[in-house]
Amino acid sequence: MCGIVGVYSLNGQPLAAHHLKKMADSIGHRGPDGDGFFQDEHISLAHKRLAILDTSDKGAQPMVSKDGNWIIVFNGCVYNFLDLRKELQVKGHQFISDSDTEVIVEGLSAFGPSFFERLNGMFAIGAWSRADRCLYLSRDRFGVKPLYYWFNGSSVVFASEIKAIKEHPGFNVQLNFGALNEYFTFQNLFSYRTLFDGVMMLPPANTVRIDSTSTFVKHNSWWDYDFTGQDDTMTFEDAKEETQRLFRRAVSRQMISDVPVGSYLSGGMDSGSITAIASTHVKRLTTFTCGFDLSSVTGVEANYDERRDAELMANYFRTEHYEQVINAGDLSWSLPRVVSHLEDLRVGMSYPNYYISRLASKFVKVCLQGTGGDELFGGYPWRYYRIFKSISQKDFFNQYYDFWQRLVPDADRGSLFTDPVARNVDAQEPRNIFEKVFTFNDRLKYNLPEDHINNSMYFEIKTFLPGLLLVGDKLSMANGLEERFPFLDNDLVDFAQRIPVRHKLGNLENRKRIDENEFRDKFKVYEEFSDGKNVLRKAMMDFVPEKIVNRKKQGFSAPDESWYRGENAAFVRELLLDNKTVSSEFINRDYMKRIVDEHVNHHINHRLLIWSFMNFEWWCRIFLNNEKVI
Repeated sequence: MCGIVGVYSLNGQPLAAHHLKKMADSIGHRGPDGDGFFQDEHISLAHKRLAILDTSDKGAQPMVSKDGNWIIVFNGCVYNFLDLRKELQVKGHQFISDSDTEVIVEGLSAFGPSFFERLNGMFAIGAWSRADRCLYLSRDRFGVKPLYYWFNGSSVVFASEIKAIKEHPGFNVQLNFGALNEYFTFQNLFSYRTLFDGVMMLPPANTVRIDSTSTFVKHNSWWDYDFTGQDDTMTFEDAKEETQRLFRRAVSRQMISDVPVGSYLSGGMDSGSITAIASTHVKRLTTFTCGFDLSSVTGVEANYDERRDAELMANYFRTEHYEQVINAGDLSWSLPRVVSHLEDLRVGMSYPNYYISRLASKFVKVCLQGTGGDELFGGYPWRYYRIFKSISQKDFFNQYYDFWQRLVPDADRGSLFTDPVARNVDAQEPRNIFEKVFTFNDRLKYNLPEDHINNSMYFEIKTFLPGLLLVGDKLSMANGLEERFPFLDNDLVDFAQRIPVRHKLGNLENRKRIDENEFRDKFKVYEEFSDGKNVLRKAMMDFVPEKIVNRKKQGFSAPDESWYRGENAAFVRELLLDNKTVSSEFINRDYMKRIVDEHVNHHINHRLLIWSFMNFEWWCRIFLNNEKVI
């Protein structure tokens, strides 16, 4: 829920009110239900409200604590706020609203900034302490809600979206070449910088303190994932039963709302399980599915439409079900809108997310999402088995880095950029950033196959998952819709990390008996083998039809490999290879042409790279050339 904006003027010169309003209005789509402003000598805060809990004026922000010390702006939802409220009432705190915002601000009054660590939910918070005359910024454990900041030496500017920072009178847009190099390596950013030079994202599970003496923003992590503390005494049956219990409770917690709640229903086990539990909490749950016109699609993409399985479950759970069908022509209309809202370019073909959230927003304000189950319960076995036989940390890093160069490998990077960019990037930096993800956590081990699998899950949940969450937040909030993620419940995550690998991967012991040569000979077989999320599948058997539980995993993606060769081929060429192409100032035009030609004429699948080229082209048009998206 909501969008937040703030400016801390370290020199005591407050931001003009009309500038603050302009910054807040730039993210008005995040909060169409109202706005609020607070300004004092050093601090300016603004809030755009999407009213979910206590929709009355009592829940409006910025909100001030009863003792007058704390003023906060908050984006998100805290699912354990009722329990925390009872605890605060025992300590003498009184409440006038039914909002989670009031619990946060009173919790700060009672416990100080450490209270952030007790919140079970998704949040990005800016909190001003009058007593200390300092600003605290905090973000949830998993990074569900985004929070960006820019520090120019005299002011700290923060916001839910970069477009609000862009409206600050002192900010000028410049491309960060290092971030561009990182993006075209991983189709993601692991370093918390952005394509906007100087703009950083606050890492998940971080609280930072900024006062008038600050010369930089020092990150302070208070939590991290830990797959190293597995309980080897845990039986499969114990793992299954506790997973089921915690999952039920997580869905129940996240149903809390004073507005209608719906659920995405992809046709897979994760969204089906959420729908199963959620449908017991409301008389007629509303569900939403996105499908694709496959009339001109060939190969594996011919199976990308999940509507049939979703309809089966909608009938099974008696939901009120709606579908969005996307065709090849929907890309050209949506792409500039998607990039305008994403700003911070991340993973994969995301325009279906924009369409499905737009559909859901016509009926509900909150929608449950299945993201997180794969990362916690081992849903990507074809990735883990790539490094299954690594013999050392160095060997593990080499194999896994080769795989995660999703776009342009190091060997080809010299051909990617124009000379001015190439002279200003460090060719070794992506590899160093990749390794820092692991070395940040000194508990990781590299001795056994189980260690390598746990390390893989750690890496993906620290990098790939935040990218998915960012895309989900930006494109749902573009339509005034809040997404929630039951798999990302504190208690469920804590337990899932303790489950032994052998309970997550159904054929782990068989893999151990295969020698290195045989493993390599049968590598393609393993890519097709789906033995992940074993304990989760068994736990969901009581909720979801067996056909769905045992269904082979399928990602949520449009059939763009086929469409880029067929109905969208002309659109791709016009966007990327025209004399008006803006991004050719940074990306070598000959390299782009080779990639497009190889995809269209030689059936080499470059769909991820072509998507990223098109995203970056529109990023340049919108944010460097100020092209308007209508």
